[in-house]
Amino acid sequence: MRDALPDLQTRDVAALGISPDTPAQQKKFDDKYGLGFPLLSDADHRIAESYGVWGEKKMYGKAFMGVVRSAFLIDENGRIADAWYKISPKDTIPELMKVLDP
Repeated sequence: MRDALPDLQTRDVAALGISPDTPAQQKKFDDKYGLGFPLLSDADHRIAESYGVWGEKKMYGKAFMGVVRSAFLIDENGRIADAWYKISPKDTIPELMKVLDP
């Protein structure tokens, strides 16, 4: 998302991220990667649950609950115009552009 921000801004598309991390953890992440867009904290994962992205994940054979990486395009009326569940970071912008530039 960071690298695509100039292109998104020309289309009046704003980017933001939401994670269960604390604001302090998010600031550290933003400082390291220079995201250039807001990060929102969802420590109780209420938003993740309402968007259907809080679920079981597996890593190294262990199961745990966490955020399933997803992306949403929300229109000017606050409605979900498109959604991509279990999307990889490298596919997020190409998939978004398919919708923005059909």
